[in-house]
Amino acid sequence: MALDASSLLTIPISYASCSLGPPRNLPSLLKRLDAISTAGFTAIELSFPDILSFGATHLGHEPDPKNYDELCIIASEIKSQCEKRKLGIMMLQPFSNFEGWREGSEERKDAFDRARGWIQIMQACGTDMLQVGSTDTPMSKLDRNRIVPDLRELTDLLAEHNFRLAYENWCWSSHAPNWRDVWDIIKEVDRPNVGLCLDTFQTAGGEWGDPTTDSGLLEDVSKDELSKRFQKSLDDLTTTVPKDKIYLLQISDAYKVPKPLSPEANEEGLRPRGRWSHDFRPLPFHGGYLPVVDVAKAVLKTGFRGWFSYEVFDGGPDGKKQEADILAYAMAAKKAQDKLVIECSGKSCD
Repeated sequence: MALDASSLLTIPISYASCSLGPPRNLPSLLKRLDAISTAGFTAIELSFPDILSFGATHLGHEPDPKNYDELCIIASEIKSQCEKRKLGIMMLQPFSNFEGWREGSEERKDAFDRARGWIQIMQACGTDMLQVGSTDTPMSKLDRNRIVPDLRELTDLLAEHNFRLAYENWCWSSHAPNWRDVWDIIKEVDRPNVGLCLDTFQTAGGEWGDPTTDSGLLEDVSKDELSKRFQKSLDDLTTTVPKDKIYLLQISDAYKVPKPLSPEANEEGLRPRGRWSHDFRPLPFHGGYLPVVDVAKAVLKTGFRGWFSYEVFDGGPDGKKQEADILAYAMAAKKAQDKLVIECSGKSCD
């Protein structure tokens, strides 16, 4: 299916507030908002850690992450700062380790307390969408039978405010690492206000790339079979997911790590793809090796023309970068978007 190049020019573009600058040394939120706006993006994904860090400056003390009245004051100010820069807040993220806790557990109570608090924050900052990442809590601690009912309950809480849930497959998730896994769950949840948060890194990094191998690829099959299998997955995405059930596509690439990562979880319990995600995700066309264009094209072939949102965690090829010109980086992201659209349309950028 050929893509109409003119329709791709209508795609709105966003930038995740938490991902402009070196992952270990972010500039202030206001400096990042200035750069995102100047580069031509029209919205941000607002991250919860940014609410906390901006709140420390705005209030003069470290905010309690569970004092939602105070966090709403901070979120309201961030909304005002975005409006001054002609930026919307497209989504609040990342809501993690939510679904599947055992009935009656303290963890489940905390998950729903957080959900109600984050809904208050959404009201304060003026967004209608909450991103939920497929949990990476070990399944030994969870009840798989609670996953769908928990997500139903959350979507119903959101629906009371006309809010939506964007469910993302984190490729290191303990129960739903692939787009098909979360799509199957979304169909079972069966609510009109739940849809997919797709991601070029999560899709290609889970089904094609592997940071634990010398090749940087999955090695359970030959490279030729891997390519065929991955293309079949993308074709299935195009033909089985309705465009209105895709809420956004997050964009990033990945560096091949200098040395294969251990397949074991680290001391913090983070699996190798989670560690890869945190520091080795550049812009497309900037030194990565994932088939980003192929993923984006498959999503666009569904007819989707909604948000493309840049969420990169670029620590450089060695994962240790400490400094960056954030305005230049935001401008490079805009150029990457322009090139990505052209590549997806089948035209050459040369």
